[in-house]
Amino acid sequence: MSYFYYGICYLISLLPLWLLYIISDGFFVLIYYVIRYRRKLVNKNLRDSFPNKDEKEIRDIEKRYYHWLCDYVVETVKMTSMSQKQIQRRMQFKGLENVEDSFANGRPCSLFMGHYCNWEWVTSLPLWLKSGICAQIYHPLENEAVDRMFAMLRTRFGATNIKMDDTFRTVMTWKQQSQMSIIGYIADQVPGLHNVHLWVDFLNHDTPVFTGAERITNVTGADAYFAVMTRPKRGYYVCEMVKLELPNGEYTKFFYTREYYRLLEQSIQKHPEFWLWSHNRWKRDRKEFNELFSEEEQKKRLSRL
Repeated sequence: MSYFYYGICYLISLLPLWLLYIISDGFFVLIYYVIRYRRKLVNKNLRDSFPNKDEKEIRDIEKRYYHWLCDYVVETVKMTSMSQKQIQRRMQFKGLENVEDSFANGRPCSLFMGHYCNWEWVTSLPLWLKSGICAQIYHPLENEAVDRMFAMLRTRFGATNIKMDDTFRTVMTWKQQSQMSIIGYIADQVPGLHNVHLWVDFLNHDTPVFTGAERITNVTGADAYFAVMTRPKRGYYVCEMVKLELPNGEYTKFFYTREYYRLLEQSIQKHPEFWLWSHNRWKRDRKEFNELFSEEEQKKRLSRL
């Protein structure tokens, strides 16, 4: 079944991108005005995140978001048939000399990313690096056929998929083999409360966050980078690798995670329409967390990190 889905996507992807964008514009009308896909959730997330914006500004961001979301879908479908030359023209990277320096110094790299701009196109990174493994962590989808289709899509340009449950074992194996790698962590999902060790102020919300990427970064002695994504114009993206430098060279617990959310919010504030607002990011709150874990239990959880 996964090959069937992939085949359908491949046939659609043969259409030129300009025509796919016309289809995307049609999808926007259908999804925004007719189906009204998660509009209440998106509007609430935007209003809560930008309390100083009036309703007209919120609606403007909302419409631009749905336009981009439809573009994201057709752009991702287009990946199934894009040539290396096409993807390199449309998805470019900056700051790779720093990653190459990290590799030369025997340090693997962690790339902190968000659901911002087209994160699927970032899987073309292997086409730009001279050496090292490029990999991304992913959580298998419930639909096995769709999951296998995305697995094929994300490895088209040489990237490696790592299932979330296999992450630690895989990166430690590469470390023991002195194999250089850059691993992408999309860390802005909603963690289960049993996985929460840190709360940050993010987009005007008290937000529970994953810290696993930071812990793996420390255990493997990796250099940490943040992917600053921009969209200069429709159909073109730039990903700049920004190294997360420790203040005075000294590490403090959760520095990388806090800095990641600070930089991600900075990107969203500039162009909010490119973040995944239809995701129910704030469905868990600290009150629920405090009811689950006593203050003493919370301290014990932190002490074990």
